Amino acid sequence: MIIVHGKFPIKAEMRREAIEMMERMSQASRAEEGCISYEFFVGLSDPDTFLLFQEWESIEALQDHFETEHMDEFLRNLPDILAGEVATRRYEVRMPDEYGESNAADDPPVTRKEMDISSIRRTKIIH
Repeated sequence: MIIVHGKFPIKAEMRREAIEMMERMSQASRAEEGCISYEFFVGLSDPDTFLLFQEWESIEALQDHFETEHMDEFLRNLPDILAGEVATRRYEVRMPDEYGESNAADDPPVTRKEMDISSIRRTKIIH
């Protein structure tokens, strides 16, 4: 699974337009194959900062997302609403497979019964 987190500082006077734009982007993105979730949230410490949280089944699904018309439209209009720089992070989350084998050659096999949060191998990829 691929998780993307983003932070968008928005011009206060463009807040309504930003919300409408982000609602359109969320709705269109959630309809894409491979999209698990796609949501924008308002930051509690700054109501003019929006946070993006998205989950994808694979890196290929995320790459396909970048090629959509709604992504092109979003990126064309984004500079009009921004009050600063966008920051994004992308994470890849891997779980041991159903046969108890891990994803890395040096990881010991883990059975489903033994699996807990400490057995999850996470790789952070920043783009």
